[in-house]
Amino acid sequence: MDDAATKPAATQAARAAKTLAESGKSVEKSSRKVTVEAERQVQLAADRTLLATERTYAAWVRTALAALASGVGARALLEDLIPLWLAKLTGSVLIVFAGFCLVAAVWRQMSRVVPPPPTDLRPVPRTALLPMTAFLLLVVIAALFGIWAG
Repeated sequence: MDDAATKPAATQAARAAKTLAESGKSVEKSSRKVTVEAERQVQLAADRTLLATERTYAAWVRTALAALASGVGARALLEDLIPLWLAKLTGSVLIVFAGFCLVAAVWRQMSRVVPPPPTDLRPVPRTALLPMTAFLLLVVIAALFGIWAG
């Protein structure tokens, strides 16, 4: 009779062990999925960070170009409305602000406090940013000279 009583208990223990093993495999498989998903989320966050820094640079340059155009336009439009020196000064302030925006754009793009995370995307090469910004600064200087000389 002891034999009959131990068989169902042994069968139950075997079933419980099998269920526990299957449950363990399921948990292991789920944890691998979570790990892969977490790694992908980190990668996507790095991509978003890179794109955000490039959008910020573009916003600074866009502001600089708008200020440059406004400075040249202010000098031309205000010439007949206010004294000439005041029109030149207004245009100059806007053009100097354009130069400031260009310097700030490059400074923010080049000096990163935290190194950028590895990403799937290729950032705009720094060797392209410096010559382009230097050219725009020359345009700012030429516009400033043109306002006072022209």
